[in-house]
Amino acid sequence: MAYGSPATGGDVPAYLTDIREGRPVSQAAIDELTERYRRIGGRSPLDEVTEAQRAALEQKLGLPVFVGMKHWRPRIGEAVDAALVGGAETLVGLVLAPHYSRLSIAGYRERLEAALQGRAELIFVESWHDHGPFLEVLASRVRGFDGHVVFTAHSLPERILRDGDPYRDQLLETSRLVAERAGLADWSFAFQSASATGEPWLGPDILKELDRLAANGARRVLVCPVGFVSDHLEILWDLDVEARERAAELGLELDRIQSLNDDPAFVDALAVVVQKALRVPSQA
Repeated sequence: MAYGSPATGGDVPAYLTDIREGRPVSQAAIDELTERYRRIGGRSPLDEVTEAQRAALEQKLGLPVFVGMKHWRPRIGEAVDAALVGGAETLVGLVLAPHYSRLSIAGYRERLEAALQGRAELIFVESWHDHGPFLEVLASRVRGFDGHVVFTAHSLPERILRDGDPYRDQLLETSRLVAERAGLADWSFAFQSASATGEPWLGPDILKELDRLAANGARRVLVCPVGFVSDHLEILWDLDVEARERAAELGLELDRIQSLNDDPAFVDALAVVVQKALRVPSQA
């Protein structure tokens, strides 16, 4: 399962309405998001990337794999129906986001359970943030970098911390474990992609982190977005446009790792997650 993305610029209003669960969306918000998609080429590659991940994982596992989007098509319910029509008696729910939060991952589970209605056994993977093969794929992308590495992930409202949500702690653990595997001494963590909702969001934001690094004399920075596994708007706009523009203003040389997408090593890592959930021997 993945978040979903509008197929065309004309789908932006319906997409935002879906995210807001039917609440009105301002024209300013529609225009802003439409412009961001225009700046990255007109649309997000998320659909194509997720389909490539699905096909590769299906081939690796030798089991049917279906895609369901949280806020776009194909819907999670459509994926469930397709699996059941195919005779599935057990479903593994795997979100293409490694870190658990009640504001994110729990929503996928709710949609999945509502669509399934007990018609098959459900095994839901809540988190795979410390999964060894996943960590190694990330470590291979930052190992040997001669500069400062910033690990990033999507921000969420600060109020999740009052409820004991594990999201931030899992992100910091992933970053620490990747840094250890890669032998990094010079690294930090920052959030990105916060929304303007009128409440505090988790920080520091990546733009402020770049300010701090420049002030401390950094010259080369590599961004490793550990919270994202695909190229999409949060990568292609928030990092490749906004962060790069800020870095240029600061005189920083900024780069980011190649997204995991359907890299065979990443697909192998996902396969092991599924095999562990099903308690079958790993083939990776």
